[in-house]
Amino acid sequence: MKILIVDDEEMQRDMLRGFLEKQGYEVLSAPSGEEALAIFDNAAIDLALLDQKMGGMSGDELLSLLKKKNPLVRAIMITAYASVDTAVRVMRLGADDFLEKPVDLRHLLDKIEVIASQLAVDKDAGEIVGVLEEQELPLQVIGESPAMKELLSLVRRMARTPWTVLVHGETGTGKELVGRLLHLLSPRQAAPFVELNCAAVPENLFESELFGHEKGAFTGADSRRKGRFELAQHGTLFLDEVGELPLNLQAKLLRALQENRISRVGSEQDIEVDVRVVAATNRDLKAMVAKGEFREDLFYRLNVLDLEIPPLRRRRGDIPALVDFFLKKYSLEKVTMGHGALDALVKYPFPGNIRELEHLIQRLVALARSTKIMAADLPHEIRVNQAGGDGDLGSRLGEVERGMIVEALNQHDWVQTRAADALGISERVLRYKMGKHNIKKG
Repeated sequence: MKILIVDDEEMQRDMLRGFLEKQGYEVLSAPSGEEALAIFDNAAIDLALLDQKMGGMSGDELLSLLKKKNPLVRAIMITAYASVDTAVRVMRLGADDFLEKPVDLRHLLDKIEVIASQLAVDKDAGEIVGVLEEQELPLQVIGESPAMKELLSLVRRMARTPWTVLVHGETGTGKELVGRLLHLLSPRQAAPFVELNCAAVPENLFESELFGHEKGAFTGADSRRKGRFELAQHGTLFLDEVGELPLNLQAKLLRALQENRISRVGSEQDIEVDVRVVAATNRDLKAMVAKGEFREDLFYRLNVLDLEIPPLRRRRGDIPALVDFFLKKYSLEKVTMGHGALDALVKYPFPGNIRELEHLIQRLVALARSTKIMAADLPHEIRVNQAGGDGDLGSRLGEVERGMIVEALNQHDWVQTRAADALGISERVLRYKMGKHNIKKG
């Protein structure tokens, strides 16, 4: 990481520069804003440490100019007078943080290490986006939230390794997509990516499905058949819902992973396999191990690398981008989402995660009365946010009351007298509650 120090006090500049160079950072320095701008134009600066009070151009003015030249540059403001007002002002200008003089070097290093980690995550995520632009996937990777960037960074680093990965997350979070990414970004990308849903295969056929069978091995085995391990040779085998694998078959999977050998059903000959296994589950395998429902040795064999996919409620900032993507994907004509509707979607916890959001957009597009989807077009449970979430009883009841009022108004074309009658309240009370909940037509 390349750091630029800007301070009109030579002693402060030299002290900071010497300290950071000893930590292994590449450091440039300038005594004024004008000289800092000249350096910035000719060097790829990742982080600027700016003194707020300088002769001539102030740190605030310099930060504004640096952000105009490169909005991605990170900055820490160093100020003699730390206060809430100062913090708010420098954050609005685009600073990542601020420090009070005299500078605590250990504190400064902690802040720089956090920024360096964030830059590394952004770099990994950017590399993945670049690769995906050249590849065809069943679903694009959408999201700029910190949780999503951290996930993509982990995927990037894990993809380069040969070890098994256990992907876990709630239903609908995109575990298969992550499995495909791990394959696509790995040295095995030119070889097959083979999937097997462990929950969808009957127990009596699972061994054949995984390892293949010889002709005549059992009734109906009319010819030799390769299993998923052989089909994935030199590539990646994605075992979805691995927590549903019967106990008696877990030992056979463990043997294949330990020895890199399989044997077709009905054969006494071993076949060497070179396969990277990625397993996925929405179940708590550790808890299953404690209950005796999942082999402990298989769990640790699968869980060499662990990857958790965050639920959609932990990356709400990605919902607008996901909504736009699905609207473009499923609309026959251009359809937009009204502000009120989008606000309700962002607040909704989505227990079914991205899959639930996708299916919701499909329904909304199919049933839309116009090219703009309004809050009134959303299902009742989303408008009142009944499907979980935080909040005390009063706030939750308020959400329910607001939803009932909006629904009554929509049903009666916003004629308040008729809506009030349907709700069993007076028109005066209805107007009061509309004001209380900030309910307006449109």
